[in-house]
Amino acid sequence: MTLATGSLLVAACAAGNHNEVLGAFEANLAAHDSATEALRLWCAARGLARDPVITAEFVRGSDQPPPPGLRALLAAGAAEPLGYRHVRLSCAGTVLSEAHNWYVPARLTPEMNRALAETDTPFGKVAAALHFTREPQSRAAGAAHGCPGGAISTHRALLRLPDGHPLAMVVECYSAANLGG
Repeated sequence: MTLATGSLLVAACAAGNHNEVLGAFEANLAAHDSATEALRLWCAARGLARDPVITAEFVRGSDQPPPPGLRALLAAGAAEPLGYRHVRLSCAGTVLSEAHNWYVPARLTPEMNRALAETDTPFGKVAAALHFTREPQSRAAGAAHGCPGGAISTHRALLRLPDGHPLAMVVECYSAANLGG
């Protein structure tokens, strides 16, 4: 986190002003390639947990179909398997976001794929060793299609490996809990 982002977080948290807090939240997200890390830092700044750890809870039964053009966006062939995770990311039991993540398993290690399938570890933490970067695609106020009601913002981003290959496409729905605390 940069000094400017940290100062903005502290000022917004102290002020408690909805627009300032939302602005600080969005600045925190923009400052990090991993939404998981951004949420961990936000959880700490907002005092939601003494030891902020972000966990992913699988959401079953409400999977979203892949967005149009996903295979082209991910540079994945027609026969190449794609992975999908629909999770709620929480800190100390508080749901901070709900995310849909389509990814290319072949671009992850077997251990990473196993962790995504078998654990509550968020994608960003599992794939952090790949040093991916985040390429924002869109951002909208409120809840977009596939997001729960009450979302304060929706982000769509492409995660790229250092060689430029796409790794994943995510749609993240951020909850109003990010403004409390």
